[in-house]
Amino acid sequence: MPEHDPKSTVVYVVGFAATVCLVCAVLVAGAAVGLKPMQDRNARVDRLTRVLEVAGLVNDGEQLGPDEVLARFEQNIEARVVELESGAYNEDIDPSNFVQRRAASDPATSKKAPANAAKVMRLPDNALVYHVKRDGALDKIILPIQGYGLWSVMYGFIALERDADTVAGITFYEHGETPGLGGEIENRGWQAKWQGRKVYGSKGDVRLEVIKGSAPPAPDAPYRVDGLSGATITSRGVTNTLEFWLGEAAFGPYLDRLKKREGATS
Repeated sequence: MPEHDPKSTVVYVVGFAATVCLVCAVLVAGAAVGLKPMQDRNARVDRLTRVLEVAGLVNDGEQLGPDEVLARFEQNIEARVVELESGAYNEDIDPSNFVQRRAASDPATSKKAPANAAKVMRLPDNALVYHVKRDGALDKIILPIQGYGLWSVMYGFIALERDADTVAGITFYEHGETPGLGGEIENRGWQAKWQGRKVYGSKGDVRLEVIKGSAPPAPDAPYRVDGLSGATITSRGVTNTLEFWLGEAAFGPYLDRLKKREGATS
């Protein structure tokens, strides 16, 4: 009768498999922890690159390294934290350490958003804005925006001229919309058609919208932008996003304050 091999027992097999799984889990966890600072830095650099792009501080086709992105941002842009309810600057929060998405997901630093077509569920108490400076004076304002399209939450930035009413640029940097359809929100040609459009009507209401079909040039149709062919729901989602974030529930109070301040100093 052959001698029994202990390595063939179920206990040994299970124990060996568990040991391998544990070692792999430790290695994966260690790698994740070790790579997190690099991942966070890359995400920040990508976000700041989009801010520079929408501010018109990156030329078409220009590729910037991480250090150049940070240097150009520091030279031209000032980040500020704004209390959304009052529209005043919150000097108690360091903009360099403020993560708006994290604030929006924390019940201690956010609240339930009012009913809105953009499907924003929670509104942070504070938000991050960017001032583009030229010769020491305010040149443009850049605001983070987010709203639901057809399949996903679309994250982007809109840049306004110093009058806080004229669009200087728009970009979307994260979404899950259909490539070639709703995904065309990333198309530079479509984004360029936003320049010179107006946000607010005579009563202070947000009138800027993406229409179905083509819109005339900005001087003839200041509140309308070309729709995305075959992407009606995504187009409507962009309109809803702007209506929410540029309205009274979000950046409206801040922009009102800015208009009064700039009007007093211009």
